[in-house]
Amino acid sequence: MDYQRRFVEAIERLKREERYRTFADLERDAARFPLALWRPPGEEDSPRQVTVWCSNDYLGMGVHPDVIGASVNAARALGAGAGGTRNISGTHHPIVTLERELADLHGKEAALVFTSGWVSNLAGISTIAQLLPDCLILSDALNHNSMIEGVKRAGCEKKIWRHNDADHLEALLAAEPIARAKLIVFESLYSMDGDIAPIAKIAALAKRYGAMSYIDEVHAVGMYGPRGGGVAEREGLMGELDVIEGTLAKGFGGLGGYIAGSAALIDAVRSFAPQFIFTSTLPPSVAAGAAAAVRILKASNAERDRHQAMAQMVKHALRAAGLPVLDNPSHIVPVMVRDAAKCRAASELLLRRHDIYIQPINYPTVAEGTERLRITPTPRHNEAQVAALVEALVDVWKTLELPFEEAKVVPMRRPGAEAAQCAYPEMKKAAE
Repeated sequence: MDYQRRFVEAIERLKREERYRTFADLERDAARFPLALWRPPGEEDSPRQVTVWCSNDYLGMGVHPDVIGASVNAARALGAGAGGTRNISGTHHPIVTLERELADLHGKEAALVFTSGWVSNLAGISTIAQLLPDCLILSDALNHNSMIEGVKRAGCEKKIWRHNDADHLEALLAAEPIARAKLIVFESLYSMDGDIAPIAKIAALAKRYGAMSYIDEVHAVGMYGPRGGGVAEREGLMGELDVIEGTLAKGFGGLGGYIAGSAALIDAVRSFAPQFIFTSTLPPSVAAGAAAAVRILKASNAERDRHQAMAQMVKHALRAAGLPVLDNPSHIVPVMVRDAAKCRAASELLLRRHDIYIQPINYPTVAEGTERLRITPTPRHNEAQVAALVEALVDVWKTLELPFEEAKVVPMRRPGAEAAQCAYPEMKKAAE
């Protein structure tokens, strides 16, 4: 067999389907984020300054001075690596501290940190389900790949309920014996469309039909709630949910994932999940930086308020220009292209012509025909950058002959007083 040819053919197929991914060589400027240096292929010695509009470091906590300071101090004191898995010298004090901070954030007895949010979902869902006899997993149709893989790994019976359709979920639950073990897995905020789950209804159904609830708050932790506990905290529902999963790589600006729940559940996952047992621990510097970010966002709403004001401003400006923004109640700003080739071309034009970086989102991340540019404003973007973004997108839309919508001038919600007194004083005028 010609092995190499098989690999080449697989890549060629991806390219024909407009699904081949390319990576931009970016050097983030910690002092001036969201600015970064981009090194174009073949021009690595001549970097260009670009504005990043698609970072998952939603609040810019990865460049917060106190987070950087905590990370640097831990590296100097404890070294660069963890030294092993959790049971082989890798349970360093910063990781223990971080887990305590996360348990407190979600009002749970305990928390367990993994190397990524993807791994925490894979390990959490599969291990919990495997420990429950004859468990049925009920999964939202639009759950993230990490959750889908966790369901597959569990090897249990599964049923898929229509996205955010609590009535369909109830019908599936009602068809099962009340005594059967059942695990409902869903996200609070879906990152591609930016819509939010009916958490109260799902939690009530779990209680009524004797099911456990597992919520993924990856795109909401740090971002919502009075202490950054996510949408469930904002809605006063954390105590109604059995397992809360989150990441340290988005709202908290670092690396890693976690689950929080009862002491017995966390101990069981710790003791049985191979994804936890056989993996080296996050380095002390990463854990210390993440713990600092969690503590900061527990005490400060300035970043969240400013972030919401900027997201609202971007949506308002794009709609006023007739650009097709998918409506949602969150900070995610999907600008719909609905064509894979043109979506990639739009991203390339923005970068090469306008020094703006927004990656294209094509299948399989989203369904075919729903390709988009996914914009994520941060508290560190400013009004001038918003204006430049709108001008650039209008130019790209005209160049590619993409359809505009009727301009919509929707009154902006006035942000809270905290938004005008936030940690970024240069943005005060825009927040007002």
